[in-house]
Amino acid sequence: MNELTAEVVVAGAGPTGLMLANELALAGVDVQVLERMHERTGLSKALNLQPRTAEVLDLRGLLGRAEQRSFATVADGHFAVIPVRYTGWDTRHPYQVGIPQAQVEAALEERLAEQGVKVLRGHRLTGFEQDATGVTITAGDLRVRAKYLVGCDGGRSAVRKALGLPFEGIEGRGHGVSADVLFRTTPPGAPTQWRSMGNMVTSLSPGKFVGLIPLGEPNLYRLSYGDRLNRPEDLRAEVPEDEVRAAVRERFGDEVEIEEIRWVSRFSDDSRLAAKYRVGRVFLAGDAAHVHFPAGGQGLNLGVQDAMNLGWKLAADVRGHAPADLLDSYEAERRAVASGVLQNVAAQNALIPLTPDQLALRALFRDLAALPEVQHKLSGMVSGLDIAYASPESHPAAGTRLPDFPLGNGFASDLFHSGRFVLLTKTPAPTPHPEVVVAEVPELPWPDLTQVLVRPDGYVASTTGSAAGWLV
Repeated sequence: MNELTAEVVVAGAGPTGLMLANELALAGVDVQVLERMHERTGLSKALNLQPRTAEVLDLRGLLGRAEQRSFATVADGHFAVIPVRYTGWDTRHPYQVGIPQAQVEAALEERLAEQGVKVLRGHRLTGFEQDATGVTITAGDLRVRAKYLVGCDGGRSAVRKALGLPFEGIEGRGHGVSADVLFRTTPPGAPTQWRSMGNMVTSLSPGKFVGLIPLGEPNLYRLSYGDRLNRPEDLRAEVPEDEVRAAVRERFGDEVEIEEIRWVSRFSDDSRLAAKYRVGRVFLAGDAAHVHFPAGGQGLNLGVQDAMNLGWKLAADVRGHAPADLLDSYEAERRAVASGVLQNVAAQNALIPLTPDQLALRALFRDLAALPEVQHKLSGMVSGLDIAYASPESHPAAGTRLPDFPLGNGFASDLFHSGRFVLLTKTPAPTPHPEVVVAEVPELPWPDLTQVLVRPDGYVASTTGSAAGWLV
């Protein structure tokens, strides 16, 4: 038996686990990442970063790496495949970044390696025991002793199952399939570049949907199709190639031929949320904590933001700077956000018609969605730009995201690259804590405020500049 020690063990090297490990390493925490797969799959899976996730990556100087690997910048998002624009929000990134999940993982793992952390691949978590001072994790012939364990190991999470936590929610009736398909010729009406949700080829009929998104390579598309009323007995079974070809024929006829199916996966319309995000020294994040129908790529984005929320809190605890209740705030904040996402995904599913009558409902909703107020509400919901956390302070800024703004030769987001709290002040001010970066600014997004203390994840902690209750 090989034995290691760490301050935090992260189980799972998907986007959530890699983002969390980066956050911990940035704070100087000794982190080990265990991944059951022997190598990265290279499969595209999720395809986009929503605006708030782009902001989050920008806070750490990571957005440029992602954009270098992207294949599209998409001017809008969608709610039930009805386009919604982000332009009403105060953000420098009012767009989606079209990027395969594998490339997000590559960018994050590259940065992690630069911080001296290597993913330990081929190590499937087989059990753990926790006590008052830490957790002992077993992964095959490897045993690791750590202060904390975080399960970022996906929807079938071994960590969640070992904790015995209920995965509460709704079992759907249907299923869907996503496939990366190389066609011999461009399908009729299909765009060659993904610039807007409005130019995505979609077909909705009672109970069924088909969609095509160009992936930046000639005749290569993400094909998505599904049946809202029926599902196979085994959702984990391999998707037959003939099924994919039949879906293409049904939508485009015999004249469109498939050259190659590079990747295919079946998904359900189940919606589930873990009963708890924390049990003692063990936490859940990403798909281990929540799963839903993949509407707008919100799952990957939700997971990355889970990691951003939990990372600085775990680091503060390990470094001895955390108030007693700080770690509990992770579940309080992020489980509520996930619950909201599951609700908006359920609403989107309701607008993918099952009956002719629902086609009329969808047509009405499309007209309503064109109203500026509705556009703003829906775009904030799917982008994550509307997320705000509860605060004891009464000022409207408390708990909201800090809008990025020009500062000197750069932007306010540049101040967060170290992963620390930032005090923005219009007047000279002493450092309230060694873990706080102080920056004098000529103006703040809220003219009536003189100082704001901003958390490492970009949300306003205090509108008075005080670190009390956040750091000890």
